Amino acid sequence: MDRLPTFPPFAGPADGPGARPCDHEQPSQEAADLCRMVLEQRAILENAPVGIVFTLPGQIKSFNPRICEMFGYGQEELLALKPLQVFPSTEAYQELTAEAYALLASGGLYERSEQQFRRRDGSLFWARLRGRAVDPRQREAGTIWIVEDVTETRQAMNEVQAIMSNASVGIMFTRDRVIRRCNPAFSAMFGYAAAEAVGQSTRLLYPDEEAFRGMGERAYPQLSGGKSFRAETTMLRRDGAPIWVQLIGYQVNPLDPDQGTIWMLEDRTREKQDEQSLRDALMENRAILDNAVLGIAVVEQGRTLHCNRKMEELFGCAAGEVDGATVRALYPDDASFQAARALAAPDFAAGRVHMAEHQLMRRDGTRFWARLSGRPFDAARRGRSVWLVDDVTAQREAADAIRRARDELEVRVAERTAELAGANALLQDEIVERRQAEARVHHMAYHDSLTGLPNRALLSDRLDCAIRGAQRSGHKLALMFIDLDRFKNINDSLGHLTGDHLLREVAKRLVVAVRASDTVARLGGDEFVVLLPDIADGEECRLVGDKIIEALSSPFPFEGRSLHISPSIGICVYPDDGSDVETLMRHADAAMYHAKGAGRNNYQFFTQRMNQAASRHFELESSLRGALAREEFELHYQPIMCTATRRPCALEVLLRWRRDGGAPGSTLIGPDEFIPILEDSGMIVPVGEWVIRSACAQLMQWEREGLDVVPLAINLSARQFMHHGLVESIQRIVRDTGIDPRLVELEITETALMQHGGQTLETLRQINAMGMSLSIDDFGTGYSSLAYLKRFPVRKIKIDRAFVRELDASAEDRAIVAAVMALANSLQLSVVAEGVETESQYALLRSFGCQFAQGYLFARPLPAGQVGAFLVG
Repeated sequence: MDRLPTFPPFAGPADGPGARPCDHEQPSQEAADLCRMVLEQRAILENAPVGIVFTLPGQIKSFNPRICEMFGYGQEELLALKPLQVFPSTEAYQELTAEAYALLASGGLYERSEQQFRRRDGSLFWARLRGRAVDPRQREAGTIWIVEDVTETRQAMNEVQAIMSNASVGIMFTRDRVIRRCNPAFSAMFGYAAAEAVGQSTRLLYPDEEAFRGMGERAYPQLSGGKSFRAETTMLRRDGAPIWVQLIGYQVNPLDPDQGTIWMLEDRTREKQDEQSLRDALMENRAILDNAVLGIAVVEQGRTLHCNRKMEELFGCAAGEVDGATVRALYPDDASFQAARALAAPDFAAGRVHMAEHQLMRRDGTRFWARLSGRPFDAARRGRSVWLVDDVTAQREAADAIRRARDELEVRVAERTAELAGANALLQDEIVERRQAEARVHHMAYHDSLTGLPNRALLSDRLDCAIRGAQRSGHKLALMFIDLDRFKNINDSLGHLTGDHLLREVAKRLVVAVRASDTVARLGGDEFVVLLPDIADGEECRLVGDKIIEALSSPFPFEGRSLHISPSIGICVYPDDGSDVETLMRHADAAMYHAKGAGRNNYQFFTQRMNQAASRHFELESSLRGALAREEFELHYQPIMCTATRRPCALEVLLRWRRDGGAPGSTLIGPDEFIPILEDSGMIVPVGEWVIRSACAQLMQWEREGLDVVPLAINLSARQFMHHGLVESIQRIVRDTGIDPRLVELEITETALMQHGGQTLETLRQINAMGMSLSIDDFGTGYSSLAYLKRFPVRKIKIDRAFVRELDASAEDRAIVAAVMALANSLQLSVVAEGVETESQYALLRSFGCQFAQGYLFARPLPAGQVGAFLVG
């Protein structure tokens, strides 16, 4: 409303009771028309849905009835008020008048979309406010205000925003297939920062152009018809990971498609996986049912839904013939069927198992006695039940024969007595069995099913009790967190049966190694915890730690093998290292990881430095999550030199992490810190693929610049090497970059190479068939099998720097290097020596016949920008 009408006061002292604007002498026709217009204007204003008020400076002069309704005042009360009194505060009033009258004095229309006012009862409400001066040149002429209550509208907008912000499903609004708005759940689902996806095409959510076009061709014809669209499809997160999404879309206005479409997206990846698991479980259950010795059937509303093969055999039916048949058809007549239903009804109504014997009829008309055992399930909705059917004709005939013999021998009393005695014994057996079952359930709830040791729940309870006891007595207690070193290797290579046997034997030795008052618990996997209550000092913990290490040092015989295992033990003491269960468990766990880092097969006491190391580890892992997307990784290249010519013959590709990118204060994190985190978290797979792709692209760039390029030696981690998509990924990179595969040499550690013989050999053969070279890194530090080594298509081995470091001073290292050279020569393999730092080391390696070497003697790892100069020089 750009202009506000001026009007005579319509409430206030000027219009006293009974006053009429036309109470004058006999009016002329012109006066009559004017009078009618005034009356019409008054009617409009008094019935207007918005409040209209006329004010003079510091005074409310007149208003319409809607104003009274909005503020809750009577007419006389409102006229007696100052404008300041309807504002929530003096500051709010002064702010509005300062802002409004500056504009009103220029003849403009003042508007404020939201202004808070106070009602008579003290409550506040929100209103849209518009005002115009009667005479801009004279403020004393007054101002006309229009007040519209927008409290409910504002509340509705807040509720809509709250729904969008707190909805558990992703919501996006699109127009022309471009994302205009989205809620936080959408951003979290697809891995985008807040509003990062806004303004982008929905194409970024689809794995390829075909999927994008196909969804549009299916969805928009249906949406344009005024219908909602529902579908499930695979989409991509920002990091490229696929997710299974359920889509529901509908147009804002079917009559005007240009107004856009609202989409709700739900991540159903977990449900999809669960559905597959359920299908697998159903297949397993079906196999069990089909091989059961009893007939089994599921019944719904008097019809057989499903049954197993034994059920079909009992009734002489072909496969699938019983499915869908009425239960009545299995009984010889209607009377026996109705009697059986009546007998089962009370048990089913109470949700109990019903057992009875009835005569049933086969398809060929013959009859047999069957023991039926039925139980209702899903009774509230569909009235389903499951039945077990066992042919007891022979048993009944035998029972009839016994009864006839009993009658003939007139031993009814004796039989009855024996029957009662048997029933009593059965009752006693049931009581004992129930008590045993309750004891088993209790034991299962608080003990590990494999070892019989207390589980996490029982350990937490005992630790909590021990803490309270220590608080009362003033004594200390200790918690020892034990992890078995390299247990995963045994479990993966020798099988879970061997691993389970080893865990049971370890549990037995741990129990023997500690006091009877101590608690040995298994948390799961290869993690054990020992609780030592009532100790005097840490020296007792050392004694127990030594006993545990000694107890596990002797081999574990199993099926002709001698298994060896060692523990890494973390120790924390109450109250020195923590005052509650959670803190003590966390600190003992941190100390255990420190024991692993200290070489395994030892124990370490918790220190605050370990806590800082754990925090550092968590901080690095959190930062690594988005490092690839933030482009914080960079590649360095270390030359591999020909020992004969002292010229570079290859470049080893090394990964570096510049945390926070190139921002001021960014730091270069060493690989020893972040590579293990990438391995443990699984992030090494996408990062490793990035390394291969970036290195190949860089080599092609050098080649385009006219440099004499040399092959690249790229490391593959164990986890990356065992990833099922490795070969396809390498093929895709070769195709995308156009690199000659002969310029790529892939390195894998000796330990990783030997872990999975058959699968490893097949992967190596596929890579070798592409034309790429393969080499073994850190040779001599693992557990190579020469039989495997001979079969692997490996062309080169790298001697670990540990054997080169003391080469000129250690006769043992020289003997090892000489042995490796002899082995390599016999297998026609090239040899690279790592960590060459002195001329004497270089000379010795040349004398042994080592063809290649790398190390600080020749060059440190170089960034890509410095490699060109090195190659030219």
